Amino acid sequence: VENPPHILMRTTMGDITIELYWKHAPKTCKNFAELARKKYYNNTIFHRIIAGFMVQGGDPTGTGRGGKSIYGDTFADELHKDLKHTGAGIMSMANSGPDTNGSQFFMTLAPTPHLDQKHAIFGRVSKGLGILNRMGSIQTDEDDRPTEEIKILDMIVL
Repeated sequence: VENPPHILMRTTMGDITIELYWKHAPKTCKNFAELARKKYYNNTIFHRIIAGFMVQGGDPTGTGRGGKSIYGDTFADELHKDLKHTGAGIMSMANSGPDTNGSQFFMTLAPTPHLDQKHAIFGRVSKGLGILNRMGSIQTDEDDRPTEEIKILDMIVL
């Protein structure tokens, strides 16, 4: 499927299905879908969890400083005024400033309006919100790293 509508993310805590927003963020969706297809995310950890805020993953180094896009190291933000971080389950790109998207993403655990127009939203959790909420309650250290490893086992393009 050229533009798969969903991706199944199988994790050590359970399955999460992601609906992709191709109409609003085609380049960002393509990046995520292609990395999933190439098994780039397989066996990577969720390296940063902040309760009531977000769960972050997608870095093959597990440090929060790694990961490349399918377009090269980074690519430009696709910010859409109609897409907002309105609640739990929003899929958005992690970045280190404008136009620095690579492979890292986060899933929101609550409304985060301060991230609107700063992070590219490319989808939402359509199934498995309970799993995401459980991830969000995992104990973390002073650097927001989970004390118990949570991994993406694999991703299946649906």
